[in-house]
Amino acid sequence: MLEKSSGLLFFLKQSKKSTKKERYVYLRITVDGISKEISTKRLWPPSRWNASAGRAEGNKEDSRILNSFLDTLSYKALQAKKQLIESDREVTSEALKNVLLGIGEKKKMILEIFKEHNEQVEALLGKEFAPGTLQRYKTSLDHTRSFIQWKYGSDDMDIQLLDYEFISGYSFWLRSVQNCSHNTTVKYLSNFKKIVLICIKNG
Repeated sequence: MLEKSSGLLFFLKQSKKSTKKERYVYLRITVDGISKEISTKRLWPPSRWNASAGRAEGNKEDSRILNSFLDTLSYKALQAKKQLIESDREVTSEALKNVLLGIGEKKKMILEIFKEHNEQVEALLGKEFAPGTLQRYKTSLDHTRSFIQWKYGSDDMDIQLLDYEFISGYSFWLRSVQNCSHNTTVKYLSNFKKIVLICIKNG
């Protein structure tokens, strides 16, 4: 994907409904000359704003807090651009805005993906899979569901939150709470690994 010219600028904007002297801080995202704006929902007085720097002026604590927040937002915008490039999606000001606001992104849930996999296995019974294989995956799904409820108190979990701690905790739970042997634990983790690899393959 070709690199596109892009820029970020924080500026103050008067709200039509607001009669306050303070103005809202906005972020303008520009890609190849096309701009989109996002409100940070932060108010700031124009008398303490450096327009050329796009930051609050002064060393007071409220200035430092706002500037730190704006720095974090700038970093998130750069990460959003990286995310679009790595997923082979077009980098536009609209796309960056949507990533930052979480618009149009449907979370991929672990149990939801696991269930879809099991339904595909069931549809291929007698062709590519044996009944015993389906039963093992169903049991693995049940164990994964129980573990998420036990560990996180949730009915499901975003696949993006999956990390080493999850796998380590799942392994411990299988061996301690479920009293699974080492070999059985490895089999359940292997079944779960297949679901993870499917997610990786699908980006």
